[in-house]
Amino acid sequence: MSTTTELQQTINDMVDDTRGVLAIDESSPTIAKRFAAIDVESTEENRRHYRSVLLSTPDLGKYISGVILFEETLGQKNNEGMSLAELAWQQAIVPGIKVDKGKGPLPSAPGDSITYGLDGLAERLEGYKAQGARFAKWREVYAITDTNPSCLGLHANAEMLARYAAVCQAAGIVPIVEPEVLMDGNHDIDRCAEVTEHVLHSVFHALHKHHVSLEHMVLKPNMIVPGIDLRTADPEEVASETLKVLRRTVPAAVPSINFLSGGQGPEEATRNLNAINRSAGNAPWQLSISYGRALQQPALHAWLGKAENDAVTQQALLNRAKLNSLARQGKYESE
Repeated sequence: MSTTTELQQTINDMVDDTRGVLAIDESSPTIAKRFAAIDVESTEENRRHYRSVLLSTPDLGKYISGVILFEETLGQKNNEGMSLAELAWQQAIVPGIKVDKGKGPLPSAPGDSITYGLDGLAERLEGYKAQGARFAKWREVYAITDTNPSCLGLHANAEMLARYAAVCQAAGIVPIVEPEVLMDGNHDIDRCAEVTEHVLHSVFHALHKHHVSLEHMVLKPNMIVPGIDLRTADPEEVASETLKVLRRTVPAAVPSINFLSGGQGPEEATRNLNAINRSAGNAPWQLSISYGRALQQPALHAWLGKAENDAVTQQALLNRAKLNSLARQGKYESE
């Protein structure tokens, strides 16, 4: 099978008009915080059990088309000895892998950051692919201040995303490109729109320079929302501003835009997705999700680290996945 055929098959399996991507790729420090909130110790066994419960949810594949795994999770198995990647694919959920190595300050650009992990990426992708991963995810983050992101920050982060995407496609791995404009701060929705437009322009310029095939990637952006200290926008305004920015910046060749939830709660993220799809008209891309906390939070609070809660945990996840599937179609009603 040629690399192009391999990439297209993954896109075919991941992208449709009803399903989305589940992100369970929290790093060890992040999932430790999530577990601490429910008084559960973040041991390797607890992490394995929790994630295997999620991936074995009956009928999850009706609403979820892909799952982003952490490196540790890709190597784990369920109680019956099946790898968690295989467990996902049993329901036609494509396994993927987070490949970045976290972020740090960008030199000469105060307030901006840069993500690490390009060194050895091609070799790591070979190993991930052998374990069943068919797509990857890399996140760059952009803080909003009066002066950030800087021109250097825009350029450097776009270059990292483009280089990562090119390495992935050469390996037959579909890249999820995630430029996240953070919600932190008291900026208004217009400032978020302005920054996100600059970010996406720089990202697609870099992707073009690095000859990344737009038909064989997925974009994972933020929605256009006010800073978390304001949070005054209604779903219709979020939809209007988000679609305006996307139409100005994202080529029609991109098959799917899978929004991150950022700091949005589960209900808020679903309402906003629904409004976007109701307003999208004949948008050239699928408008879907790649949610982590906004899908997992109800399940995590149902689980509480207890095996006797596994069934209600799965039901909580399935319910949120189904509601977001309705929102994918503009058919969600909050009641």
